[in-house]
Amino acid sequence: MKLIDGFLFLFPSIMSLLWISGAVWYYWRSEYREIADLDKLDRYREQPVSILIPCFNESKQIVDTVTHALAISQREFEIIAVDDGSTDETPKILEDIARRDSRLRVLNLGSNQGKASALRAGAKLARFPILVCVDGDACIDRDAPAWLAGRFLENPDLGAATGNPRIRNRHSILARLQVGEFSAIVGMIKRAQMVIGKLFTVSGVIAAFRKEAVEKVDYWTEDALTEDIDITWKIQRSGWSACFEPLALVWILTPTTWRGLWRQRLRWAMGGAQVMLRNLDVLVRPGKSGLRPLMVEMIASVVWCYLLAGVLVLMALESTEAVLSGHTPTLTLGYGSLILTILCLLQFLVGLLMDYRYDQTAWRSMIITPLYPLAFWILQFATTIVAYPKVFSRRRGRPATWISPDRGLR
Repeated sequence: MKLIDGFLFLFPSIMSLLWISGAVWYYWRSEYREIADLDKLDRYREQPVSILIPCFNESKQIVDTVTHALAISQREFEIIAVDDGSTDETPKILEDIARRDSRLRVLNLGSNQGKASALRAGAKLARFPILVCVDGDACIDRDAPAWLAGRFLENPDLGAATGNPRIRNRHSILARLQVGEFSAIVGMIKRAQMVIGKLFTVSGVIAAFRKEAVEKVDYWTEDALTEDIDITWKIQRSGWSACFEPLALVWILTPTTWRGLWRQRLRWAMGGAQVMLRNLDVLVRPGKSGLRPLMVEMIASVVWCYLLAGVLVLMALESTEAVLSGHTPTLTLGYGSLILTILCLLQFLVGLLMDYRYDQTAWRSMIITPLYPLAFWILQFATTIVAYPKVFSRRRGRPATWISPDRGLR
């Protein structure tokens, strides 16, 4: 039990310190002194891009999404909206916009085949070498495609790049918690991973790809529950690199109910489980050493969750037995939980400070960050426990289709 208790405390503590130190190092080296170079930005705007918008039942948001995409600062671009068999007014809305603006092309797949299929279809139609993918409920910043395109111009070995998602529906406590999460967890981890040169995922809500790289890995995998994680690993395994561009902003909607959040995070956990099982060979395959730290962390995270589940069961059993016998329970989590909570709050503070230049209102979420460990650690723990049995029982090759509005699965 001492070994288990030590692992349960040390693993998240060490990872939190690594994320904080790695992110701070990357920020200091690559972001802090960097001022948006307008001359470079103007040159990046000359790079033509294809904007891909896969959508399914997005009638309430698709006008905002397409309007923002049409307003980007790129000199030459096209927008390909791929409707994946929507049952609402999404196809009609898209066709109406396309009649007014020839820069928008609409492709209707006819039936719900999944986001990966929609992206594949859009990529095959794209005319330009850089693909910028945006979700059907996201509003892209006008200069985001330029900053992403600049990464590809500066690095010929770059296959994928991801931007900096910022939450725009901040009215509920649940949404405001996620504002802090995207800075202290998502953004921080991506910065830390840039230090080792490999990303776990390019966020599907704002991702750019070199079309050549996507073609060489045979596009997105149709049965991948999280197509963004899957293609990130495929591209990096094939020899291309991936990067994080914090200046490429996109404003996104996030689930505002526990049911919607559970479905979203369970899908993320299941997608991560798929990727882990499909890429275990990087631990022993020559030439894949850069991906090994990500794989080791993933495996350790799963082990941590299941060990914690076992400890909680033992604690419950001992507590029940002690109450029935009139004794005091002896098995507790101790001071470790308090230290982890403090580290979590420190992580939030550092993450919000780094993202202040991109989102100057995110700091307001610090007021409720003490709720984060209780709410989201429990959610992360629970979805991991549930995800792996579901993935093991899922038939390989079954397309991953969507359910609007929170991208849950059938």
